[in-house]
Amino acid sequence: MSLLDNRVAIVTGAGRGIGRQVALSLASEGAKVVVNDIGVGLDGRDGNGAMGAEDDPAAQVCQEIAAAGGQAVVSHDSVSDFEAAGRIVDTAMDAFGQVDILVNNAGIVRDRSLLKMTEEDYDAVIGVHQKGTFNATRHAAPHMKEAGYGRIVNMTSSAGLRGNFGQTNYGAAKAAIMGMTFVWAVELGKYGITVNALAPSGTTRMTEGLYEGSEPPASEDPALNAPMVAFLASEAASFVNGQVLGRTGYGYTLFQTPRQIATMWQDGGWTPDEVAAHFHEVLGQHLQPVGMPSHPLLGKRT
Repeated sequence: MSLLDNRVAIVTGAGRGIGRQVALSLASEGAKVVVNDIGVGLDGRDGNGAMGAEDDPAAQVCQEIAAAGGQAVVSHDSVSDFEAAGRIVDTAMDAFGQVDILVNNAGIVRDRSLLKMTEEDYDAVIGVHQKGTFNATRHAAPHMKEAGYGRIVNMTSSAGLRGNFGQTNYGAAKAAIMGMTFVWAVELGKYGITVNALAPSGTTRMTEGLYEGSEPPASEDPALNAPMVAFLASEAASFVNGQVLGRTGYGYTLFQTPRQIATMWQDGGWTPDEVAAHFHEVLGQHLQPVGMPSHPLLGKRT
């Protein structure tokens, strides 16, 4: 018996990259999969600069799953629209009669430094990542509650957990997804629903610029993220809830949330001058670095 036999999964943004690999992995473990992707460019637009499908990658993934003996149906609805996100969940219910697993993977990027980022750049990325994660989960969770079982895996990023140049919009969305993961883990755990987050890595359209003129290392294969998602989506992960995991090379990592690691205490409180006099010797010794580790091939963002 496979890990996910008799389970139904929705994977958003599953036409390419990490989402595609997750959909294929869940199907290989026995899940029936709704492959959701609207087929737009990396920035959420088609080649003409307007929203619309440039091809049908979701259908191609469904064909791959069927060729391997699995079951999958396509969804072209956008997670950024609340009603459309509901139709994604309806697709699972209509085709398979249940929804057990939701992988919130859909995303776009519009990288610019703060002083160059437009409101539209910000809203578009927030709308897909943050609001899209809320929209899909809001529609799927009631079905999971009724069934007494559910697995939700949200895709976060080190850009939100640690910061990254040129990604105000993306980092804000990914940090918010971490926060929503914690809240939902508390709210939904009593219904048999676990909610976890993964900060994946891999060479996809979002990161291909890192390797211009060179071959990406095997350790950056996006398929390496999928086994952890499959585990988190299974009954075997019933004890894992409200956690933020990641992948680095061939390893999986576990992040700890911001937590108190030092306290500066004085009876009666502090004056600004007293804070200035004592901050360095107490709290200043524990300041954390910000930003993602530098990549040797990383180009400068603008």
